[in-house]
Amino acid sequence: MENAITPHTADEFADLIGRVKTEIHKVIVGQDDLIDLTLQCIFSHNHALLMGVPGLAKTLLVTTIGQVIGISSRRIQFTPDLMPSDITGTEVIQEDPGTGRKEFVFVPGPIFTNMLLADEINRTPPKTQAALLEAMQERQVTVGNKKYPLPPPFFVLATQNPIEQEGTYNLPEAQLDRFMYLITVDYPETEHELEVLRRTTTNYRGQPEQVMDGPTILKYQQVIRDVLVRDDLYDYTLRLVQATRISKEYALPYAKEWVAWGAGPRACQYLLLGAKARAFFQGRPHITSADIRAVAKPVLRHRIIVNHAAISEGINSDMVVEQILKTIPGPRETVAA
Repeated sequence: MENAITPHTADEFADLIGRVKTEIHKVIVGQDDLIDLTLQCIFSHNHALLMGVPGLAKTLLVTTIGQVIGISSRRIQFTPDLMPSDITGTEVIQEDPGTGRKEFVFVPGPIFTNMLLADEINRTPPKTQAALLEAMQERQVTVGNKKYPLPPPFFVLATQNPIEQEGTYNLPEAQLDRFMYLITVDYPETEHELEVLRRTTTNYRGQPEQVMDGPTILKYQQVIRDVLVRDDLYDYTLRLVQATRISKEYALPYAKEWVAWGAGPRACQYLLLGAKARAFFQGRPHITSADIRAVAKPVLRHRIIVNHAAISEGINSDMVVEQILKTIPGPRETVAA
């Protein structure tokens, strides 16, 4: 049973997020959608995969967010020779100076942080990519026979270059599914790029201030889950995802023509969590169908696998999502929330 959120709480949070964005924009020019979606993942207690060519400030955004929301962050540059222990840590033999007894001591790796930037995650082999799986799902790592919990809050923001594919390793679908959003990072608008030129070719240095801290993030991660959802919006969410499942009779004919594999139950969960975060960011204690539609592409684009016929026709997963949104009717928003 969901607890009601007061309008005051929603307004208070919207004001706080507004201050966070203001501080981020001292360093990052434009990219409002990118900032919004990344923060939605963080406050939904989930992970994000940022897809874009080099030079679009993906890494700078992550480090700036860490400064503004007051949490620890670390960066790992993924390379072909990176080993799992380089991420999780390892046990080493140390001698006790008092007794002379030797014992194994765990030395934590860079994953023991609040926000982990996994830079160019597709540059490392599957064995090392898999080292993140347990951490992303269980918020812990296992080394030897011991489990080590990660410090809360914990989330992974990974980047991936979609162009240079030589010497890269595609993320397996099971790991892609752990990312709440796949966020495509596009080139900046003309006026924004002009401002970037002005800032980066002078002595200008943006100095963002800290707006919140870890306990505040943990608090609002819980509050966001209490954002209200009407029963017809639960049904709408389910119908959107089910339309992609080509092995079922309720799949959309368009999907059956162009999709090889559809989205699973986690897509439903993330559609609702993303919609809740979006609504709360705007100071609303309830979601609408517009919130669900707004997060449909980042949630579904990496969970819908198009078939060879679609690839040959230039049809991608975003186009499939667009068609589903056009075809599946949403509930009437005149119903009181």
